Amino acid sequence: MIRVLIADDEDMIRSALASLLRLEDDLDVVAECRDGESAVAEATRLRPDVCLLDLEMPGLDGVDAAARILRLVPARCIVVTRHARPGVLRRALSAGVHGFVPKSRRAEDLAAVIREVAAGRRYVDPEIAADALSDERCPLTDRELDVLRAGARGEPIAQIAATLHLSAGTVRNHVSSILAKLHLSTRQQAAILARERGWI
Repeated sequence: MIRVLIADDEDMIRSALASLLRLEDDLDVVAECRDGESAVAEATRLRPDVCLLDLEMPGLDGVDAAARILRLVPARCIVVTRHARPGVLRRALSAGVHGFVPKSRRAEDLAAVIREVAAGRRYVDPEIAADALSDERCPLTDRELDVLRAGARGEPIAQIAATLHLSAGTVRNHVSSILAKLHLSTRQQAAILARERGWI
C-alpha cells in the first residue's frame, strides 16, 4: 500500500482528488492539508511514501514545502500545478522533487504517476519537459537574483542592503540593471516575473 499525503489550498479540488485516489486499491490517502506548512508538519508526523503538493499555495508553495519535507523524511514528492512553466520545473528539480504534473491530467493518470514515483523513478510531464528544453535562460546574475529574493515582498532598499550586506547604492544599481534587462518598470514586476519563470 502506497501512503499518500495531499496538499492543496482549494478544498474542493483537494477533497475530490483524495476521494478519487482512495478508489485505487493500492493507494491510501493518509493526510489532506490546506497549505505547505501543514504539509511539512503532517509529513514529518505521518511519514507518507508520496507527498502530492500543489505548487500555488499561500505562504510556503509546493516546491518550498517539498524541499523541507525531503530534508526531514524519506518521502518522495510530486508537484502538481495549473501553470506548468519551464522555469518552475527547473526550480522543482533543483529542490529534489521526483514528479512534476499539470493539474489537467486525469486522476487515473495521476495514480499511475504516484506509483511510478513511489517505485523510485522520476516523472516529468513530457510537454513541460519539451518546453523546458526550449525555454530561454535567466538573463540575471546570481547577485541580481539575490536582490530580487531579498525584496520579493516589497522590502525597502535599505532592508535589502542590510540583508545582503551591501550598500544601498549597490542595491539600487542592481535593481536598475534588473529592470533594464527585463524591460520592466518596477522591482515588484521583476519579482513576479522571476517567480513565474522559476528563477527565484
